[in-house]
Amino acid sequence: MKRLSKSIYPVSEYPETILQIGEGNFMRGFMNWHIQKLNDCTDFKGRAVVVPPRKGSVAALNEQDGLYTLCIQGYHDGQEMNERMIIQSISRGISTYMDYDVFLQVAENPDLRFVFSNTTEAGLMFRKEDRLEDRPQASFPGKLTAFLYHRFKSFAGDEQKGMIILPCELVEHNGDRLKEYVVDMAIEWELPLAFITWIKEANTFCNTLVDRIVPGFSKEVAEMVQKEEGYIDELLVTAEYYHLFVIEAPVFVQKELPFQKAGLNVLFVEDIAPYRISKVRILNGAHTAMVPIAYSCGIETVNEAVGDEDVGPFIRRMLEEEVLPGLELSRDELLLYTQSVWDRFCNPFVQHQLLDIALNGVSKFRTRILPSLLDYVEQKKQLPMKLVFSLSSLIYFYRAHAEKIKDDETVLAFMKDVFEEVNKSNEAIAAKVLSCESLWGRNLTDIHDLVHAVADQLTFIQEEGMRAAVQRMLQHQYESQGEKA
Repeated sequence: MKRLSKSIYPVSEYPETILQIGEGNFMRGFMNWHIQKLNDCTDFKGRAVVVPPRKGSVAALNEQDGLYTLCIQGYHDGQEMNERMIIQSISRGISTYMDYDVFLQVAENPDLRFVFSNTTEAGLMFRKEDRLEDRPQASFPGKLTAFLYHRFKSFAGDEQKGMIILPCELVEHNGDRLKEYVVDMAIEWELPLAFITWIKEANTFCNTLVDRIVPGFSKEVAEMVQKEEGYIDELLVTAEYYHLFVIEAPVFVQKELPFQKAGLNVLFVEDIAPYRISKVRILNGAHTAMVPIAYSCGIETVNEAVGDEDVGPFIRRMLEEEVLPGLELSRDELLLYTQSVWDRFCNPFVQHQLLDIALNGVSKFRTRILPSLLDYVEQKKQLPMKLVFSLSSLIYFYRAHAEKIKDDETVLAFMKDVFEEVNKSNEAIAAKVLSCESLWGRNLTDIHDLVHAVADQLTFIQEEGMRAAVQRMLQHQYESQGEKA
């Protein structure tokens, strides 16, 4: 049986108008689907050149000519949805580690207009050690700066050849931050002032918010597709029906990307903040918090986690009691959104693997959960013990399941060094980890009693097991409610 490719599924040869940094499940289940919808329903007619931000392989993507099956499963307006389509919006994949010159050649394409990215929170970082001569630069901002500089030179600084750049990383003001990093990188590399001016004036960096649960590959669905459609697809992706794309951008961007004409749930807004904060802290925060807890209880998927008699109630109460109080929207609105998130987590069609969410767990905790913890401390003048427990569980996770974790090499090396120090107490481990400003953006040991609370929880988890620790947290909740009554 043949693999899915143009030989069995011919496609339209649209021009390459998009550089896409990020080849993972989310981008293929969200961004490339959006592009496909634009091509199907409007006169957009463009495709994406896909570049992994790290040493990812593009061999499978190119063997399938950029084609893959997207299976959308879930509920919409009370009706079961089960849609299957072949995504044709990727032209090819390029590895900057194998074909750096080919990557730069893409910048010479006069049709190129957009840059989409999702390198996770850990990818949207400024690395001063990057150099223009590197092949490639280690960071995403470094690669993008080199790419834009090559384009600037190729078109002699033509302002009409600037790019519309939409980073999809779940980072506050992601477009503003990426622009700042690119400008800083150009200054660090002592590139011409005319190029820096071109970055600022000819290119449009948009703040964005993305929302869709994309579990990725499903062996069961792939086997079903193989049986029913007669082809093998190693890049198949599953996704929920729900999707939201919020873009803070000038009016002309909406005209060039007519998502709404394609019937997509895309909002062009003046201020993205209210949407971003609620989504990141509730949906993404719940995902990140549940991973180390649920996985250490022997659970493998989000659906199983929320349905678990201990983990599910713990995460729900963490959200309602310790996350929502720090958000600006009305409590009724927040409770309604929380319930919608919970319903999405319970989607029986979506088997979202916890280990897939675990990627870059420390940086995700920093952006998704730590702000809720800090806001709670500021408002209540006490520790939010469930959020603290999620922090303790994360530290435990990096110790107990290190071989399963994918993260930045410096993070993994730091955690390994901390845990390998002989006879180190949990109090010392907690102090060492929490004091690392490069992990958290600040020294967390200055939060009253946090080190002691994390150390106590670490000890209990190690001695009694994660499930017993979650049950203890829930029991404390019941006791507190009894005291209030």
